[in-house]
Amino acid sequence: MTQRDRVLSMLGMAARAGKIESGEFSTEKAVKSGRGRLVIVAEDASGNTKKMFTNMCKYYEVPLVVFGTKEELGHWIGKAYRASICILDEGFAKAVLKKINLNMEV
Repeated sequence: MTQRDRVLSMLGMAARAGKIESGEFSTEKAVKSGRGRLVIVAEDASGNTKKMFTNMCKYYEVPLVVFGTKEELGHWIGKAYRASICILDEGFAKAVLKKINLNMEV
């Protein structure tokens, strides 16, 4: 299992645990309500989407990573294509960042 698969598998576990919001509207709502711990935006999301989430996450001080494709993100959380995912649980957020090898504060 590759490192990438481990990260995606962890997203699946977080989704089954009900610790994820997905899709642009839900992700935005989670961040703005203070529930978001980590935002993941798909590598193939539009430039506009990446810019919007980058600015929003910077303002609300929520870590953001660009990882995976829309198809991968959707598949691993059991949904259709997803350009963005928000992890609501600090433990899952830290574990995902660790697997991606980013030493960011959650």
